[in-house]
Amino acid sequence: MNREPILNVPAGVVVALAVLTIVHIGMSRLTDVDDEFLVWVLAFIPARYTGLARELPGGPLASWTSFLTHQLVHGDVTHLLINCAWLLVFGSAVARRIGTMRFFLFAAICGIAGAVAFMLVRWGETVPMVGASGAISGLMAAGFRLLLPAIDNGDFHEMREAPRSVRLATLGECFRSRRMLFAVGAFVLVNFLVSFSAPVLTESAGIAWEAHLGGFAAGFLLLGVFDLRQPVDAIS
Repeated sequence: MNREPILNVPAGVVVALAVLTIVHIGMSRLTDVDDEFLVWVLAFIPARYTGLARELPGGPLASWTSFLTHQLVHGDVTHLLINCAWLLVFGSAVARRIGTMRFFLFAAICGIAGAVAFMLVRWGETVPMVGASGAISGLMAAGFRLLLPAIDNGDFHEMREAPRSVRLATLGECFRSRRMLFAVGAFVLVNFLVSFSAPVLTESAGIAWEAHLGGFAAGFLLLGVFDLRQPVDAIS
């Protein structure tokens, strides 16, 4: 008799979780001075793009690499665990659907989109932004497009057993679905509440709501580009 593993997590998600954890553990073993310097090298900082790249740690090269490297760094264990939890839930659904390599590329692009949104809102500011929240917000948006239609159609179990057989809702259908609009609206509302109703929390915890929204928009709009599902009526 074949037995299902208790945690059937896609390999891509396992690798992503391991990388984030290893980076955090490695940085935690540095001295405070070295850790702070490395954070500034890897972090995404809008001021790099307004003439301060040479003055900031990492120099001009970091202006390019930080679009990706900021996604590997987390402020503390709580920040890491929250992101890993969401990555496990929504990343697994997306990875099963589009495959490992496309999963990594898709997540990276969502993270980059989050950095761009952060840069546009915080233009010229010397504010270091770290964390995989932009990428994970994109995975969450993609998960909405996969999970909610599956639930509506009674195909939720297929997301695990045959994820590529589940029909992906079109963008038009998403914008007509009350459940989808509620989920998207709730996500946007929470982020705006964090921004405008809890400024103290935003400053102290470093919540990059701009990156969340940028990554979410990219994930929601771009999933179809990465989708591997073959139409069931394509076979003649």
